Amino acid sequence: MRVVIQRVKSSQVIVNGEIIGKIGRGLNLLVGIASSDTDAELDWMVRKCLELRLFPDEEGDERWQKSVQEIGGELLVVSQFTLYGDCRKGRRPSFDRSAAPQSAEDLYNRFVTKLRASGLVVETGKFGAMMQVTIENDGPVTLVVEKEAY
Repeated sequence: MRVVIQRVKSSQVIVNGEIIGKIGRGLNLLVGIASSDTDAELDWMVRKCLELRLFPDEEGDERWQKSVQEIGGELLVVSQFTLYGDCRKGRRPSFDRSAAPQSAEDLYNRFVTKLRASGLVVETGKFGAMMQVTIENDGPVTLVVEKEAY
């Protein structure tokens, strides 16, 4: 599983000209599911996304002291199979490591459900749709987090 985590001031996703997900301060999560991913990777990634300390504390200390849970932030979760695009050979990416659509959608939906169990506001894009994602990155802070099945 591969997730691009972006600390945002705001973020939204549009499908067919309509805003279907919109958040304020929090995290934008671009989620790629590998064909080898299981519930173990899913659970690990949920904890990591919720518990990473990516936000400064209220006293203005620039060090990252707080997680998205601790600040009561919001999450926008967008499926992105292209995160497993392999560009090492040729001129066209290979997506051999990406999960098949049905399997990926099931894991993606379970990921969202587990994030929602945190009590935070969780908005989403639309799995498999062409989306326009607007991200007001805060910092900018962007991290790539991976958990591979072994």
